[in-house]
Amino acid sequence: MKELVEIIAKALVDNPDAVVVNEIAGEQSVIIELKVAPEDMGKVIGKQGRIARAIRTVVKAAATKMNKRVVVEII
Repeated sequence: MKELVEIIAKALVDNPDAVVVNEIAGEQSVIIELKVAPEDMGKVIGKQGRIARAIRTVVKAAATKMNKRVVVEII
């Protein structure tokens, strides 16, 4: 999951070196934290959060195949 979020985020931003993805595993779910450069924040979130919602949907679909629950947080 971490690699998937990282690939998607690096494709969207102008500064791919500033993309940092952390994966925190819990008992029931996995939390993925996505950090980007401040000037790239709008590109990852998108208008009215559409791109962020799309990223979460793709990750959720991939997690369903693995029978896991994943939460993506953009920081």
